[in-house]
Amino acid sequence: MPHLPNTTKGRRTRTKLLEAARAVFARDGYVGATMSGVATEAGMSLGGLYRYFGDKEDLFSALIADTHDDLFRVSGATEHRIEDDPYQALLEANTGYLTHYYDNRDIMRTLVEAANVDPQFRQFWWQMRNRHIDRFTTVLRVKCGMDEVDGVDIRGMVEAVACMVEQSAYVWYAQEEMQAVPMPLEHAAQIVTRIWHCAFFAPES
Repeated sequence: MPHLPNTTKGRRTRTKLLEAARAVFARDGYVGATMSGVATEAGMSLGGLYRYFGDKEDLFSALIADTHDDLFRVSGATEHRIEDDPYQALLEANTGYLTHYYDNRDIMRTLVEAANVDPQFRQFWWQMRNRHIDRFTTVLRVKCGMDEVDGVDIRGMVEAVACMVEQSAYVWYAQEEMQAVPMPLEHAAQIVTRIWHCAFFAPES
């Protein structure tokens, strides 16, 4: 049965296995990755791998366990308050999100694939995105007094713009090798922030 190791050696081995899993999922994708492939990448026996992880789903769950919380945390850590300086607050939030997405683009690419074939990871992805949407909706309602924009419910607006950032990050970074010209993180943050800012804070005509 898989377990969380309680020895230093066991924790090192588990970390080594997760690093090998990350390499295999990035190379082979979620569907193509196998437990034997991870064991080979890690240089240990398949039986040894199963002592730490019960199956491929268990292994991938462990790999993405911290990504959700880290992505949520860095995209909410802003020095500026949105009610005082919305553009800078949005820029800081988007920079945090895109930077962390870029650093974990292999995991995020694999998560999108996994969400399309496995209900467990589809639910994980759904909860992950809704957590961001709910937070920003609450911020706009509480901090900025917004319930709608031009007659459109605020949550629907937030969801649409959040989808734009999520898909942009996927295209620019999860599928980075397909880009003819790389998208610099600073430029990416400025692009999506302009759209966010125009959607919610553009002056009324």
